[in-house]
Amino acid sequence: MKTLNLVKKLNLRNLALVGIFAMALFAVSCDKANDDYVPTSSEEMELKAGKAVKKSDMSIAEIAIGAGFDSLVVALQYVDTELDAGLVDLFLNGTDQYTVFAPTNDAFVGLVGEGKISDLPAEIVLNVLLYHVTDGRRAANSVLPKKEGQMKKIETLNGQTFQVDYTGTIYTASGGMASIVTTTPGATFNISASNGIIHVIDAVIVPELN
Repeated sequence: MKTLNLVKKLNLRNLALVGIFAMALFAVSCDKANDDYVPTSSEEMELKAGKAVKKSDMSIAEIAIGAGFDSLVVALQYVDTELDAGLVDLFLNGTDQYTVFAPTNDAFVGLVGEGKISDLPAEIVLNVLLYHVTDGRRAANSVLPKKEGQMKKIETLNGQTFQVDYTGTIYTASGGMASIVTTTPGATFNISASNGIIHVIDAVIVPELN
């Protein structure tokens, strides 16, 4: 099982605290009360037809570093330094495919306020980060349910789940909420990387902490 292999790679002693994070920009419109919406771009037409989002030449980590996800990168580097987690290398050089729900910098401000990510215990930060990642390449048409009133369950690398409704609203196991967002008007949901897909979200989602 890929998740267990990842835990072994991270060489963590406390599996109960394992977790991560993650990003978004190119796929389907969330403006679909049912599944007969009209695609507005070639990318959406391909997704509607069940075709995969094409891989880019840049890895998840390269996109995160270059696209202004500074707080996320700081969080990854923090757990790497404190726990020897190897997350930056995993998302920079790894070949396994992951889908990352990547909080914006403002989302991290909502989590730590005027403090710093390093003010939090590294084990908790790792747990939170892993809650933002799921196995495989999951474009928006795989993340969002097809109809209003439905919910899609997402299994994450920290072992817990969250749910997504057809508008892209995320509901966490701990009772929190976030939304998958776009960064430019008219843009769709997916940012494609060589080793996965990023969906940008507007809040840090927090799992149930033991």
